[in-house]
Amino acid sequence: MFNPDDHRFMSRAMELARQGLTTTTPNPRVGCVLVKDGVIVGEGWHRRAGEAHAEVGALAQAGEQAQGATAYVTLEPCSHFGRTPPCVEALVRARVARVVAAMEDPNPSVNGRGLARLRDAGIDVRCGLLRDEAIELNIGFVSRMTQGRPWVRLKLATSLDGLSALPDGTSQWITSEPARTDGHAWRARACAIFTGIGTVRDDNPRLDVRHVPTSRQPMKIVVDSRLEVDLDAKVLQGAPTLIFSAVERPDKVRELHDRGCRVVCLPDPRGKVDLAACLAYLAGEGLNEIHVEAGHKLNGSLARSGLIDELLLYLAPSLLGTGLPALDLPAPASLAQRTRLHFHDIQRIGPDLRVMARFDRTPAADAAGAS
Repeated sequence: MFNPDDHRFMSRAMELARQGLTTTTPNPRVGCVLVKDGVIVGEGWHRRAGEAHAEVGALAQAGEQAQGATAYVTLEPCSHFGRTPPCVEALVRARVARVVAAMEDPNPSVNGRGLARLRDAGIDVRCGLLRDEAIELNIGFVSRMTQGRPWVRLKLATSLDGLSALPDGTSQWITSEPARTDGHAWRARACAIFTGIGTVRDDNPRLDVRHVPTSRQPMKIVVDSRLEVDLDAKVLQGAPTLIFSAVERPDKVRELHDRGCRVVCLPDPRGKVDLAACLAYLAGEGLNEIHVEAGHKLNGSLARSGLIDELLLYLAPSLLGTGLPALDLPAPASLAQRTRLHFHDIQRIGPDLRVMARFDRTPAADAAGAS
């Protein structure tokens, strides 16, 4: 169905899409390559919401050479009017001969309609080339469209015996500088960095991206049930901060608003913040990927609620013996009831290991079938 040239040109489209890794929210990251007679005649990638989509950029570069060309695109071309006109109509007008898409768009407003429109126009359409790679590139967008919540990635740094800090809470630094730099790269690609009031109070973190280049800082989110955050906390400085609370404190809310913060009250029946409601709210805000850097209590609450999709775990070659765990989880009644994950990726980062493990759930197993 697909030949070596198809793979080569789609790989190039993926490279282009990755250039929008930190900038396209709430839109997906998309790249497009136009090829005629074995030669690339146009390239494009989506830079940010409201600007030209990848296909439009590639068509503009190709000009008249787009006629009879093959378009390789990492996501099904859109078929609806949003901030920009539908890309399928631009491809039809350009009279391309063939479209190869990596995956169908999980957005219910598109979801196969773009490919159907292209076929109706007499264009040869193929879908499914490098599908898994395309899903990984837009795993947060797929999660938001199919599950109604962002993809949640929990970052942990521990010793080999699974401890994140000494008994007195000291944790700087368990892992190496290369691991911390790598962690900032994952911060950069996220739409928001998520933490709890305990971490803010104990560590006073900035929660920004400093160790890698970035064109924008992610939003910062603090779970603060009783609105106890210090108005001079570093987390309130810089990028916009959203605070989820479980109480109404109008005076404190006004003071936070004066510092450019938003406060949303989402209590659960126990008087805590409703974490599932938080994620649904963030999905409504168009956030695709959430990067959690929090304490063991909030980490455990998220895990017990089934709200973590992926662990980003940095393992240092050391033993602490006693100290604080990375997650506050109850012991299972038996080994058969233990929480199961599967390893997604393992890499050496400086002297440490980076282990990416996923809960035995998929973000969208059927989000984009081959056709």
